[in-house]
Amino acid sequence: MAYDEHIVDRIDQIIRSKNIPYYHKKMMGGLIFMVNDKMCCGTHIDKSRGESLLMLKIGEVAYHKEIKKPVCLPMDFTGRPMRGYIFIIPDGFDLDSDLEYWVELALNFNKEQYG
Repeated sequence: MAYDEHIVDRIDQIIRSKNIPYYHKKMMGGLIFMVNDKMCCGTHIDKSRGESLLMLKIGEVAYHKEIKKPVCLPMDFTGRPMRGYIFIIPDGFDLDSDLEYWVELALNFNKEQYG
């Protein structure tokens, strides 16, 4: 298993509570939540850090604001960060309210772009 099922369950509850259609897709070494047939958010176990990270597609405007937070990392699989995507370390989404903040940020970007 390349993702944390507990985090997946928590994200499922948030998105389901908003009555937004979505599905899961295994990719990028984890499990992705697809909304409007586009990557929205997901989870990934970072082998080098040994922890589960939250992955989000938030767009470039939000990225420049959020990346300054100590719980945020650039989403980088190839040595070059992916524009508009971000990783959140576990301290940044331990609380349900924090996880909801991040998932809503990704859902709002998805809605603006595709919905």
